[in-house]
Amino acid sequence: MSTKDFIEKDYYKVLGVPKDATEAEIKKAYRKLAREFHPDANKGNAKAEERFKEISEANDVLGDPKKRKEYDEARALFGNGGFRPGPGAAGGSFNFDLGDLFGGAAQGGGFGGGLGDVFGGLFNRGGGAAGTRTQPRRGQDIESEVTLSFTEAIEGATVPLRMSSQAPCKACSGTGDKNGTPRVCPTCVGTGQVARGSGGGFSLTDPCPDCKGRGLIAEHPCTECKGSGRAKSSRTMQVRIPAGVTDGQRIRLRGKGAPGERGGPAGDLYVVVHVGEHPVFGRKGDNLTVTVPVTYPEAALGGEVRVPTLGGPPVTLKLPPGTPNGRTMRARGKGAVRKDGTRGDLLVTVEVRVPTDLSGKARDALEAYREATAGEDPRAELFEAAKGA
Repeated sequence: MSTKDFIEKDYYKVLGVPKDATEAEIKKAYRKLAREFHPDANKGNAKAEERFKEISEANDVLGDPKKRKEYDEARALFGNGGFRPGPGAAGGSFNFDLGDLFGGAAQGGGFGGGLGDVFGGLFNRGGGAAGTRTQPRRGQDIESEVTLSFTEAIEGATVPLRMSSQAPCKACSGTGDKNGTPRVCPTCVGTGQVARGSGGGFSLTDPCPDCKGRGLIAEHPCTECKGSGRAKSSRTMQVRIPAGVTDGQRIRLRGKGAPGERGGPAGDLYVVVHVGEHPVFGRKGDNLTVTVPVTYPEAALGGEVRVPTLGGPPVTLKLPPGTPNGRTMRARGKGAVRKDGTRGDLLVTVEVRVPTDLSGKARDALEAYREATAGEDPRAELFEAAKGA
């Protein structure tokens, strides 16, 4: 027996009972017919044997409350003439094989759990439409912004974010119906999609225009969400911003976005980071930068210079004799945190300070220095180069 025949066969008619027959009435009708058409009482009668098989098959379905309920729901959906798409379905008709849907679950004269697997998500246990055969829907992605101090960006920080997104409506539990009992969309038959031809033998699917891809229609739309099943929700979340982020960086936090529908996963949260400036330190990639003033004697004679670090103790750098203005030295491992957990360097730029207010003793010393270097002309090479150019 084919799956199509299995769905279309009227088991109530086979047993001769009405559709609202009680379990006791079904059992009584089966026993009476079984005695009448039992093979032992009709030896050699092929028609009686076939009739007995039909009676047993009908009792197997109608005598089991769960199978009977699934059978009734299947016939209510597919009718006596097989699958019937709702009005407005793409193309106006379908070439539909019930065998493709049930996968032969009905072969051998019983449901075997096949219809329960197929219709379990389409109908609730109360007998009405409560779900859909559409796939779970992923929640929307959310984008937010956060402003960090320079130090928080380097070291990482946990910050509160208040976000607004679409979530299942609390008033109707996400069903869209104020009574909590939406019906399956007749246009897409609960799939949430309709097909459209694109030429060349191919077809494409679009979200159903009537149910907006939900697969459900609210008979009594919820006043809060207007039948969409989704409502605006606000929440505050503690978000960990990793160390080493840069100004303008967009961070993706998986699963922290809007909740999904029908068991679907949540969307992602994208956080755009803005970083404030620091009065002392700057940044160049994974390296921090700082400008350190030195006196002319320090630059000329050399010495040791203490340099501040971000959030840590100062370091001491050795200044070679004759250090020019603008020279950059490196303090390793004192920079920003990299993705692998290591740190960049601190780039220290020397700025030779020219005093503007000299004491008498300092002025005398500089005058003596000028006399000692009177024969030197630091600009001689400049003029020679200019002549040869």
